[in-house]
Amino acid sequence: MGVAQKAASEAVRPVELERLDGTSPFVFVCDHASNFVPAEFGTFGLDASELTRHIAWDPGALPVARGLSSALDATLIHSGISRLVIDCNRPVDAPDLIWSVSETTVIPGNQHLDAKAKADRIKLAYTPFHEAIDRVFKDRLAAGRETWLVSVHSFTPIYKGVSRPWHIGIIHDADERLSAPLMDGLQTLKDITVGDNEPYSPADRVYFTLEKHARSRGLPCAMIEIRNDEIAGETGQRKWVERLAGILSDLQPEDETAELSPKIVGRRG
Repeated sequence: MGVAQKAASEAVRPVELERLDGTSPFVFVCDHASNFVPAEFGTFGLDASELTRHIAWDPGALPVARGLSSALDATLIHSGISRLVIDCNRPVDAPDLIWSVSETTVIPGNQHLDAKAKADRIKLAYTPFHEAIDRVFKDRLAAGRETWLVSVHSFTPIYKGVSRPWHIGIIHDADERLSAPLMDGLQTLKDITVGDNEPYSPADRVYFTLEKHARSRGLPCAMIEIRNDEIAGETGQRKWVERLAGILSDLQPEDETAELSPKIVGRRG
């Protein structure tokens, strides 16, 4: 997304849904898909160029998520508003629900917000995003469809001056039905450093969307984090779509109502 802001007259779309009739058990979510900032927020007191940085979104994550959705014929749900407005991948009582400082950047427009300002942002972007995911899950489960949630994110090569060696990380908790085969598949790739709960883990409060919509229902889930210099352009995005789709497609049963086999739990040593 090359332009972070749109005309004030253009409708704000806080959430987008694609391939709702997809046949895959996978549902992909991209919490930080967009750096779009509704006109009412200006640039949060930042130079407009700052809105292209990771502080505003996860660069490259949406093209990868869309590529996986297409390759696997899977539903995709993604946010349409910058995380500088509100971070949809956090509990509403989290201290970083609305970032006052992101990484090392002070966000002037997010300082000293009152309760009404916070509530307005929740109503604008947060509630529609999570309600959309909840509707999709309820509809699929009511229809007896197996549903596995995977969120797609990207991370910076350097964070607060510290280099991050991983090309990709898989974030998970004790349920490894998806993370284990993902890790197994990625570790067969040459010249790829894979992070196991790196550069984040559920302890960093980054697992909220998965906990809210999948873990609470006993459904398999995992988070994919790709270093954003790996997916800065179309070539890298296609490469990672091909790699990940190849691994994930092997998990898809011919019968879309079949459950994920428990034999893959704990495969990693």
